[in-house]
Amino acid sequence: MDKTRRVLLKLSGEALAGPKKTGFDEETVKKVAAQVKASVEKGVQVGIVIGGGNFWRGRQSDAIDRPKADQIGMLATIMNCIYVSEIFRTAGMKTEIFTPFMCGAMTKLFSKDEANTAFAEGKVVFFAGGTGHPYFSTDTGIVLRAIEMEADIILLAKAIDGVYDSDPAVNPDAKKYDSISIQEVVDKRLAVIDLTASIMCLENHMPLAVFGLNEENSITKAMNGTITGTIVTA
Repeated sequence: MDKTRRVLLKLSGEALAGPKKTGFDEETVKKVAAQVKASVEKGVQVGIVIGGGNFWRGRQSDAIDRPKADQIGMLATIMNCIYVSEIFRTAGMKTEIFTPFMCGAMTKLFSKDEANTAFAEGKVVFFAGGTGHPYFSTDTGIVLRAIEMEADIILLAKAIDGVYDSDPAVNPDAKKYDSISIQEVVDKRLAVIDLTASIMCLENHMPLAVFGLNEENSITKAMNGTITGTIVTA
């Protein structure tokens, strides 16, 4: 894979929680910031989407309506982006946070033109709040923004180090793919991203790369075109 110019990076909320499994682990976020900064200083334009799993994991009770549960999840992603954005700014980067709905003075309402301006100014651009609608995951949110912003690739930094033919936590003989097409991911229902997001990638020819967040310098390597996990071709 050639060195990319504009990437959208998805960070797992659970991964940012570190060993605590909930909330934030500052040292983990600082390590992410250092890697992103190294790439930004080389001219890579970086957009970021963060999951909300360190605070909220979807509908957790029948007492809560699914749309309301999803709204709580959207707010969790905004909290994550505000926190991570501040750590990035402390590390010396300029940032901007966009949401698909008004969120007081804490974020800006998403506009492709304004996001492109932020990228041109060398800012790390955070896309928080998902798509702004229930029934859509942050997987769908990052694919939508990647397509809109004409990103070169989506980088998925996960707790797992790539795409497997079955769950390696359940099957010790699970096979890891070095490369796989998004069509195969859809056909085999592999849990890379959700099906809606996978089909959007397929239809819009958006490639993905999946790798382990906790591997040494994995983000820096991925942004420089070296994928230690799995490349998902489109």
